[in-house]
Amino acid sequence: MKRVILPLILLAFGAGGRAYAHHSFAATYYVDQEVTVEGTLVQFLYRNPHSFVKVEAKDEQGNPVIWSVEWGGGAQLTQEHVTRDTLKPGDHVIVTGNPGRDPNEHRIRLHKIVRPSDGWKWEGVIM
Repeated sequence: MKRVILPLILLAFGAGGRAYAHHSFAATYYVDQEVTVEGTLVQFLYRNPHSFVKVEAKDEQGNPVIWSVEWGGGAQLTQEHVTRDTLKPGDHVIVTGNPGRDPNEHRIRLHKIVRPSDGWKWEGVIM
């Protein structure tokens, strides 16, 4: 019995260690900078390990640009009272967060999202 249990315990600890391993956000985002984008929510991808909000906004020339806004995973968002039905395509939103290092990718690491129509907002950093 000990021969079976010990490997299982070691495997559990090894898997647990990997679950906490995470990529560096500083490699993808400027963590010392913040941007704000206002536009229309196109898609809310509620999933693990990270959810994404796709927001269409106008660039400096008035052309539409889709921003990919990275958020926490579905399990984390549920603990923050955010569900897959919290945001819907067509919602007017304002998002604030760290800009991506490659400006052509139009990425943001979310710190705050506001839906002005009803005053709903979420603020914080989870990931």
